[in-house]
Amino acid sequence: MAKCLGLYIEDNIIKYAKVSKEREDIKVEAFGMEFYEKLDKAIDKIVEETYSQKTPISINLVGENYNFFRVFSLLSKNDLQKAIKTEFETYCEENGYSPSVFETRYAVVDQKDEKDKFKIIYVSENKIEMSKTTQQLSGHRISAIAPIPMILPNLLGLNDDIVEKENALIVNIEENATITTIIDNKIQHVDLLEEGSADFLNKLNLKENSYAKAYDICKNTTIYTTAGKELQTTQDPAYIDDIMPTLYSIVSTVKKQITDSVEKIKKVYITGTGAMINNIDIYFQEYLDEVECEVLRPYFIQNTGDISIKDYEEVNTAISLALLGLGEGLTGMNFKAKSLSDGVPDWLKMDIGSGAITNALSSQNNNLGEPYDKTELILLRVAIGIFLLVVIYSGFSALLNSQMNKKEQETEALKENTKEQIVLAEVDNERIKSRTNDYSDLVEEITEQNEKEADATRSRNQIPDLLNQLMYIIPEDARIKQIENTKDNHIVISAQATKYEQLGYFKAKIKSEGILTNVTSSGGDKSGGIITIKIEGDLP
Repeated sequence: MAKCLGLYIEDNIIKYAKVSKEREDIKVEAFGMEFYEKLDKAIDKIVEETYSQKTPISINLVGENYNFFRVFSLLSKNDLQKAIKTEFETYCEENGYSPSVFETRYAVVDQKDEKDKFKIIYVSENKIEMSKTTQQLSGHRISAIAPIPMILPNLLGLNDDIVEKENALIVNIEENATITTIIDNKIQHVDLLEEGSADFLNKLNLKENSYAKAYDICKNTTIYTTAGKELQTTQDPAYIDDIMPTLYSIVSTVKKQITDSVEKIKKVYITGTGAMINNIDIYFQEYLDEVECEVLRPYFIQNTGDISIKDYEEVNTAISLALLGLGEGLTGMNFKAKSLSDGVPDWLKMDIGSGAITNALSSQNNNLGEPYDKTELILLRVAIGIFLLVVIYSGFSALLNSQMNKKEQETEALKENTKEQIVLAEVDNERIKSRTNDYSDLVEEITEQNEKEADATRSRNQIPDLLNQLMYIIPEDARIKQIENTKDNHIVISAQATKYEQLGYFKAKIKSEGILTNVTSSGGDKSGGIITIKIEGDLP
C-alpha cells in the first residue's frame, strides 16, 4: 500500500493530510492543521503524530512564477523543447534574470482557437528559495514539490475517462488566492490574485493577538445575504467588515474571468481557508447567478462517517499534494529532483537472501542432470550475491557520477550568475556614488543659499530691532538725531540732550542692556544749550 504525507505550508499555518492508495482505493488516514512559530519543529511534530517517519512527503512551492507561451504544434518533440526554452530565456533576458537560477516545469495545452499552436503553461521557481524550504525538512524524505494551482484538479478526479468533461474554475482562497481555469477537464490557465486569506487573517490577528483564534473566527463566521436576511452568525459585525472586502474583490475577479472567457464556464469550485466561511458558496452564487458554485470536495470521499466533510475540505490543498506524491494528476509538475534511490530499478533493490532466489536455485539442476548438493547451492548463492553486489555497486557508481556532474553544472551556473550579479551590483554602486556626490553638491548649494537668505533677513531686521530697543531706554529729555550703519554691524548714533548726565545715562543703558557691544562715545558739542554726542558700537 502506497502512502504519502501532504504538507501545505504557508506563514503561520501547516495543513497536512496522510493519504494511502491501494489499487483504486484512496483513503485519508490522518489530517489536520498546525499553527507554528518554528517550521522544522512543527513538521517533526506532524510526522510523529501521523506515524510518518518512513512516509514520503509532498510539499507546495512558495512564490512560484507563471508564464504563458504559444508555440507551433507541428514542431518535433526536440524542436518543441528548444522553442519553449528559447521563450523562457527571452523572458529572462527582458527582465534581467539568469535562467540558470530557476527550476522549471511546463505543461502543454491544446488550443481550440489556434489549432496550429500549443499553449505552454511555464512554471518557474528560484532554486535558492526552494532550497530554503527543503532545508526545513532535512531528515525527512521529500517525494514531491509542486505548485498548488496546477495540482488542485487532482481533487476532481479528472483523469478518469468516465468523468464528464466540464469547464470550471477552481478558486483557491489560501494565503495568496489563485484561480485555475479548466476547459474540457484540462488546465488552461492560472491566475495569481493580489488578495488572499492572509489579508483578513492578519487583520483578525491584530485584534485578537492570536493567529489560531483569527482562524477560528474565520471558520465560525457566517455571511449575510444581500437581501439582508441573517443566515446564522455568532460573530461580531466588526469581523465581517475585516473579511468581506477581500471576498468581494475575489468574487469580482472571478466574475470578470467568467465574462471574458471564450468557453462557457459552468461551475466554480471554492477551496482553501476562505472556503471555510459559512455560506461562502451562497455568497458566490449571488454574484455568479449563471454558474453553479460549490465548495470543492475530494472526489474519492463518499462516506465520511462521524467526520464532517468540511473537515476534509479544510485540508484540500494538503490532500492534493499527497495525491501527487501517489502518482495522481500532473506528475510532470513535480519540482523534486530525483535522488540516487529514485533512479535505482526495482530489481536492484531485491533482497539477496529472499525466498525467491532460494527457491529458484533449489529448483535448478546442474549440467549433469542431478540436483545441486548443499555445497554447490552455497557456492551458487555466494556467486550470485557477489554478482548482485557488483551490479548494485556499478549502478550506484553510475548514478553517483551522473548526480555529481549535474551538481557541478548547477554549481557552475550559480557561480556565473553570482558573478553577473556582482558586476551588476558594482555598476549600481558606482551609480549610487555618482548620485550621492550630485546630491552632496546640491545640499551644499542649498545650505549656502539658505545662509545668504538668513543673513539678508537678519540684516533687514537689525535696524528696526535696534530702534525698538532704543525707544525703551532713551531718557525723556533726550532724542536721537541720526543712526548710521557705517560698516557691517557697526552702528553710529547721534544723540542730543540739554544735560550731559542724560546722554551719559543713555550710553550706559546701551552698554548695560547689551544693545551694542564695544560701546564708545565722542566728546559732547554744545550749541544753543543743546549737547550733541556720537555713540558708536557693534550689533551683537
